Amino acid sequence: MKRSVFYKIAVLSVILAGVIYISCKRDLDLTNPSYQTVDSYYQNSDELRAGTNAIYAMFHSASLVAREWYFVHDLRSDEVASGGGQLEAARKQILIGATSPSNAVMNSVWNGLYGVIHRANVVIDNGPDVKDDTDLRDRLVAEAKFFRGWAYFELVSMWGGVPLYTTTVKGSDQFQPRSTEDKVYSQIVKDLKDAAGTLPASYSDANRGRVTSGAANAMLGRVYMQMLDFSNAKTYLQKVIDSNQYDLMNNYFDNFKQETEFNKESIFEAVFIDKGDDAFDWGYVGDGPNSAQATVRNQEYNPVAWRNLIPSDKYLNNFEMTATGAAKTDPRMAMSVYKTGDTFNSGKDTLTAPEQHGNSSTINSTPIKTSWRKYMLMYKLSYDQATGIHPGGNNQRIIRYAEILINMAECTIETNSSNISGALGYLNQIRDRVSMPHYPTAQYPAASKADVIKIIMHEKMAELGDEEVRNLDIMRWRKEGYYDDFGGDPLGGQGSDPLPYFQSNRDELLPIPAAEVSNNPELGSGKLDAQNPGY
Repeated sequence: MKRSVFYKIAVLSVILAGVIYISCKRDLDLTNPSYQTVDSYYQNSDELRAGTNAIYAMFHSASLVAREWYFVHDLRSDEVASGGGQLEAARKQILIGATSPSNAVMNSVWNGLYGVIHRANVVIDNGPDVKDDTDLRDRLVAEAKFFRGWAYFELVSMWGGVPLYTTTVKGSDQFQPRSTEDKVYSQIVKDLKDAAGTLPASYSDANRGRVTSGAANAMLGRVYMQMLDFSNAKTYLQKVIDSNQYDLMNNYFDNFKQETEFNKESIFEAVFIDKGDDAFDWGYVGDGPNSAQATVRNQEYNPVAWRNLIPSDKYLNNFEMTATGAAKTDPRMAMSVYKTGDTFNSGKDTLTAPEQHGNSSTINSTPIKTSWRKYMLMYKLSYDQATGIHPGGNNQRIIRYAEILINMAECTIETNSSNISGALGYLNQIRDRVSMPHYPTAQYPAASKADVIKIIMHEKMAELGDEEVRNLDIMRWRKEGYYDDFGGDPLGGQGSDPLPYFQSNRDELLPIPAAEVSNNPELGSGKLDAQNPGY
């Protein structure tokens, strides 16, 4: 019965966000007497918890973190390259900057984010009716506000102004126009502050994976940085540090292994389960609020499976290497990337070039096959196990403590350009984990704010490569004008922008999906046009 309720919610969410157009209003008005309605369902904390779990279900569905979410972020960064001709056309389109409003990958993420928002609105609106356990009720509503804030941040950062829905959509005439970025950001900040003030700092093992106050404060730090409000960002990042809930793991690779999920460095992660049946839910709607969900990332980037995306040459050559004059080769490279000759399957097997079908990479002018190691399960799988479809149960770490420290370094230098030592102090904590020399170094001097920004750009790519933050960084640093100031990207690349295809007044944002433009009659009725410039 509950599954039916959440299926109905999911269908309504996509219909009323302008995702799928159904012309027959009469059908929408019919009520199946075997279904409970939303209005009659949320009467106690157990039912509200089921509604909140449905938000998590959409969050880790194939539309979002289980598949398409990481693709959109990675494809709009400069840390990945095509693994070869096997890369699907819709994905290649984003990678080369030819994204169309009908792009299926982009549309899936848009739909999924509005699905999260709709389900969050249902919980937030119905929470006041729950009286049996007010503490649990308040926590569940705070979780819903966190996810609504997270979803709108994903939308506004990649699409700009978007339709803003803050109450449950119950009719097919409740379309909203695009709101300005300022208005969307205002709602995000409000939601995340409400969440941070109510959510617990931690949970029992039975509830691991639910969002915490630390996750909300970390998200506020991200949000304020993207708004270029570094003072407020620093305030909320400091709350994460002062909580004493988090620290760096001694072993960098522990952040990407299944056996070391929920570790002391992890602030927010999407929970996935290996169901043991090598099956994956391709339904994309995140139904079944308590159903286990695997992630297909282990297939998409796997060296011997689909290998759709591989590390870019720019990412590979960003690492410090003795061959290029550094005092030490950065060990994070070997823990982030597989190269021909590396071992897998607990050291029992050696990766060969033919096993990695598709394109090669170039490291320090030497051609070599490389593939992603982060989140891949090959470290413990045989070749035969890895080549077959094997959706994984390896949790996706959305925010980890290392990012907090690097973001604090950026906020420190942005709010006080003379506090170079303070900014480097945060970065050198990151370096200590892998025994890399402290900044400044011969290759990375630190005599000015500009030097420190260049160090941050380098260090963040080395530490957080392919972790779905680079896209946001590029957008922020582009707004700051740094690529123009530096005469281009300090990490290399063509032209004045990290993305070689970049065209000003177009590629800052993704196109609004064609279905939204066609089906939402109010979309362009506000202060913004229905479509972003250049599309």
